Amino acid sequence: MAKQKGSLSMFLRLALASLGGQARYPASALMLTLGQFLVTGIEVIAVWALFHRFGEVQGWRIGEVAVFYGLVNCMFALADALGRGFDVLGTQFLRTGAFDRLLLRPRPVWLQLMGHDVRISRLGRLLQGLLVLGFATAQGAVAWTPQAVAVALFAVAGGVALFLGILVLQGALSFWTVESLEAANVLSYGSVEAAQYPLALYAQWFRRLLTFAVPLACVAYYPALAVLGKPDPLGAPAWLGWVSPLAGFAFLWLASGAWRMGVRHYASTGS
Repeated sequence: MAKQKGSLSMFLRLALASLGGQARYPASALMLTLGQFLVTGIEVIAVWALFHRFGEVQGWRIGEVAVFYGLVNCMFALADALGRGFDVLGTQFLRTGAFDRLLLRPRPVWLQLMGHDVRISRLGRLLQGLLVLGFATAQGAVAWTPQAVAVALFAVAGGVALFLGILVLQGALSFWTVESLEAANVLSYGSVEAAQYPLALYAQWFRRLLTFAVPLACVAYYPALAVLGKPDPLGAPAWLGWVSPLAGFAFLWLASGAWRMGVRHYASTGS
């Protein structure tokens, strides 16, 4: 217990140091946060234009799709803020040999990486996700009952675990490739794009991919249906949305296994 408290204290100190370093340049931090808000805002405009043109898409209204969009972007914003260290592991730690320093510290390496670079700018995406959820509420798509709030929070927690798992996998691959693979970026950012729309809109093979390979449907689609109080057009039971976010934690657990293999494979920089 004391060791866990010490690890958590170390993570908080690292995170606060990272945030403090960015706060020394408030204009830069504000511009980066605003940039995140505006860049991801283009996606909102694209979704709005689609529904403005067609009204409904296979029975889905814009307010309902806004719930998917808002939840997924809140998940990814939090995971991206915490997982930046895994994204730069190859270039900033493995190639330079700085990873050896992390191994010498009597604290979990993954926790040190999470606290290495907590990005203030990700607040831009988080704020946008919350605003889109507010839009969905104004459209009458969702009533925030205690049950809806509970399943939404559970879904966000599972989604953060899932996206962190993707970033951890990206970091694990760096032990063999050193470079950060663009394929991993396609997986993370592509997953966000795919999960912004209802699963029922996709082809069957893609639905299976998003359910069993990278379980985005489990942290976004089924919980969002529970929040909306909407039956699944594909026939899944209503209770599934209450338990499916557990798949995000399972994915993170599997990713941690790949991470441990990568750490055992590491043989220092050699230069």
